[in-house]
Amino acid sequence: MEGNGTDKIFMRFSFVYFSFLLLGALAIFGIIREQFLTKDRITTDDIYKEQVIEPTRGSILACDGSPLAVSIPVFELRWDSFVVADSSFAAGIDSLSRCLSGLFGDKTPRQYRKELTAARADTNRYKRIGSRNVDFGELEKIKSFPIFRLGQFKGGLRVIQGSERINPYGTLANRTIGSVNAVGQGAGIELTYNFKLSGKEGMQTVHRALGDEWLPVNGAPAYPAEDGVDIRTTIDVRIQEAAETELRAQLAMSDVFEGGTAIIMDVSTGAVRGIANMFKRKDGTFDETYNYAFGHATEPGSTLKLAALISLIEDGYVTLDTEVDGGNGEWRYGGIRITDTHRGGYGKMTAKTAFEKSSNIAFAKMITGAYENDPAAYISRLHNMKLVEKLNLDIGGEAYSYIISPSDNTWSASTLASLGYGYAIMLTPLHILTFYNAVANGGKMMRPYFIEDFERDGIPVETAGPTVVSGSICSRSTLRDVQEALRGVVVDGTAKICNDPRYAIAGKTGTARVAVNGRYEDEHGYRRYQASFAGYFPADSPKYSCIVVLYTGPTRGNFYGATWAAPVFKRIADKIYTAHPEWNPALSSAGASPADNPSIAAGLAGESGMPVDYMPMKHRPRTKGMGWIRIEEGKEGGIPAVSSIELEQGVVPDVSGMGLKDALYLLENEGYRVRYSGAGRVTAQTPAAGTSLGKGEMITLTLK
Repeated sequence: MEGNGTDKIFMRFSFVYFSFLLLGALAIFGIIREQFLTKDRITTDDIYKEQVIEPTRGSILACDGSPLAVSIPVFELRWDSFVVADSSFAAGIDSLSRCLSGLFGDKTPRQYRKELTAARADTNRYKRIGSRNVDFGELEKIKSFPIFRLGQFKGGLRVIQGSERINPYGTLANRTIGSVNAVGQGAGIELTYNFKLSGKEGMQTVHRALGDEWLPVNGAPAYPAEDGVDIRTTIDVRIQEAAETELRAQLAMSDVFEGGTAIIMDVSTGAVRGIANMFKRKDGTFDETYNYAFGHATEPGSTLKLAALISLIEDGYVTLDTEVDGGNGEWRYGGIRITDTHRGGYGKMTAKTAFEKSSNIAFAKMITGAYENDPAAYISRLHNMKLVEKLNLDIGGEAYSYIISPSDNTWSASTLASLGYGYAIMLTPLHILTFYNAVANGGKMMRPYFIEDFERDGIPVETAGPTVVSGSICSRSTLRDVQEALRGVVVDGTAKICNDPRYAIAGKTGTARVAVNGRYEDEHGYRRYQASFAGYFPADSPKYSCIVVLYTGPTRGNFYGATWAAPVFKRIADKIYTAHPEWNPALSSAGASPADNPSIAAGLAGESGMPVDYMPMKHRPRTKGMGWIRIEEGKEGGIPAVSSIELEQGVVPDVSGMGLKDALYLLENEGYRVRYSGAGRVTAQTPAAGTSLGKGEMITLTLK
């Protein structure tokens, strides 16, 4: 009896002992597995991580500081269905579906309800909401929607901030501004200067907090992001608008045209003030997908007669009064037939008249008569005038230009004559304009450029600016002669349509057939043309040079520069003339600020201050680090008064006197949407400053 009891006690003790031993072994094994064998164990990477701080992309500005391309904050919406309580979901799903349908307009309320219900059934914690990103104003509305208004941890709304590139002027200068995608492909300024616009990423250490929120670690090393620089271009918004409007209007007049370009340059510097490229789609609308301006080289036709005339006069073969026989309108040389458009020909005339009438025969005869025994001398003269010099533009896409030389296997018995009236040479419209601009600029050839400087907070950190290609393309006497001849084209020649009693225009028309696969006419008699006009104004004191080139599709008709391109030039010049203060007297000088007390725009004074901090003024205010400020004119020539611009949540701030970039930045960061008209500084705003206004509402600005 006693033995059996002792055995039972021993067995029970042994069972308990081995059970605890087994549990201990299992615990030790679990620790070892979790510590050394499990791949999904929690590590420091689950608690701490390095977070990239994205920089703000720099803006692209017009020459007056107006924004051509800016980055604005946008928000991607995601929904964590797991955190929403059943009662909250049931009570709000119908209303939420209606709100989302009304905002995005891409699905019916029923479709939204079905999607959200399916996401909840699948416990989707990262459901995309809406078909697009939203702006700040829309985000504020969305945060007030049913379910979402409960917040991230009860309503499940997750917001991912990003940025979006916009052009406040729509498609204006779209080709020049360009674009760049995530893999570095694109065009224009955005691509060429992507490395400057992008800035540099920053880095900070963050740790996971309650609610899956990542917060910066105090005391850990952090490297702030360096925002991209702003790029101030040479583009004048008013001139750019005139070029695009008039070019588009002319191309729309005939279905034969497939595209064209218009370029306006500042004569003294070479700054490109406007550049339009228009390609006509099949549906009749236009875009800037093709770079005609400097990415498309063709035989220019009669606009090149300017180079021929300079060479002939410079080398002493002709004067403007030299007589040349245009004959009956037809002449054969080197196996080709050369014709003039005037029926019956021009007969005998002076070299100046031949230029004004654009006689192909006269120029073919003059060039062959002068250089037939030494054609290389003529080619050398064209090269010396930098006619086909690579422009080395500050944005990419320049096409290759060249002249056929006697040593080339494509040189023939007729090539020299063809060169006399604009064939056997390939040039882009910008090359031709650069040459005409040199004639307008007293013989000095300037390199065309698009970038004025690179800026931070309005302060230039790197300046580009003008570059001289050639100090003089010819002698002063030759220059005076060809300037007289260019003016004669408008007064007495093929471009009379451009003559204007208010201001003088000088220039040259051009018409050329475009070779396709080496042929100027196909087997069905169809041809392609380019009609052009290149010149400058005012002729007596040139300020701007301009070229317009229109390109046709296959046609059996004739399209001339005088008929189609010259009117575009004239309308662009008229718009520039009427808007230019130098050519129109000021209405009144009353109230003008003295030279040492200029009117200064309101704006943001960052750590670098504002431009006024660097102006050569006797009495200069100090603005560094003062935030949003306004600078009023000083009394009796004293130091201008600096005052802060008060910001109050839900109250419209006063942006009067600001440039558009500063006004947009301030108002959009306060949560308002903005539309505007005009250029310059803000002169009026609706609703007025001080008005109580909810986020997401619209504010209208007027600039002058």
